[in-house]
Amino acid sequence: QAIRKMLATLDDPFTRFLEPEKFKSLRLGTQSALTGVGLSIGYPTGGEGSPAGLVVISAAPGGPAKKAGISSGDVILKIDETSTETMGIYDAADRLQGPEGSAVELTIQSGPMIKHVSLMREKISLNPVQSRLCEVPGLGRDDSRVGYIKLTSFNQNASGAVREAIETLKGNNANAFVLDLRDNSGGLFPEGIEIAKIWLAKGVIVYICDSQGVRDIYDTDGSSALAATEPLAVLVNKGTASASEILAGALKDNKRAVLFGEPTYGKGKIQSVFELSDGSGLAVTVARYETPAHTDIDKVGVIPNHPLPAFFPKDDAGFCNCLQDPLSACYFNRVELFSR
Repeated sequence: QAIRKMLATLDDPFTRFLEPEKFKSLRLGTQSALTGVGLSIGYPTGGEGSPAGLVVISAAPGGPAKKAGISSGDVILKIDETSTETMGIYDAADRLQGPEGSAVELTIQSGPMIKHVSLMREKISLNPVQSRLCEVPGLGRDDSRVGYIKLTSFNQNASGAVREAIETLKGNNANAFVLDLRDNSGGLFPEGIEIAKIWLAKGVIVYICDSQGVRDIYDTDGSSALAATEPLAVLVNKGTASASEILAGALKDNKRAVLFGEPTYGKGKIQSVFELSDGSGLAVTVARYETPAHTDIDKVGVIPNHPLPAFFPKDDAGFCNCLQDPLSACYFNRVELFSR
């Protein structure tokens, strides 16, 4: 209780004391599987008229929440009849997790509509990468082969999985890439850095800043690069947060990629997690980050270069169809996708 009171004086929702079970669940969240409903949540940005509650940053593909129609931008008003108006996100995350097969009731506001849903908790696979080769005919002798990579989280498998996907796609003669970071709410900071190194020949990835200014610089000399020259487009939305924003900002500011979509979530603070002797933990905001162009994206987000067409799908098959079918509502030709 004394620790909680001391931390409360900092007025920072991301700095908090974690009881042993909550600390354990935080560590599990960066591993390969989790039992819950497949939601990543955050605090609302607090615009006028926005409902009081917790905002859905993303819903895991195939998870209970996604199957129930819950999506990025929805607001959770209640969890099991307990209002979320003054609830912290880590308390909420703890309530959403539980034994496999158990139920949790949510009250959700989606636009003007309020709905009540009952979700059955299940084991959520956190395989962070889906990939697909999209062949785009009709471009002359050099018919395009676009490698689509969807990265859903930055868990401990992420950089290895991205590297493996690129190697497979290049083995199938992919000559351009699309990296989809939509609804990726982040995860392990070091994995974001490692994935940036895969795409960059050289340059600053992120500046770590505190009240005194820049205190650390993460950059790359190109020694870890695997796909540093092929055309690259990155897809982002309001569910793109934290480590995803570091990656997107690095690729944009180094002019390595063209960004498409909508402004990202805007979480520009970094926490360090410390384990205490009794198995509990402390998560403490220790710094903020700035993109290579010294943009502080906290509460603002990374601004993309271009919007996406309406009805642009979030799955690999749908993405390929948008490149291949000129009659589809989401049609996007290769020249548009990779031109600056």
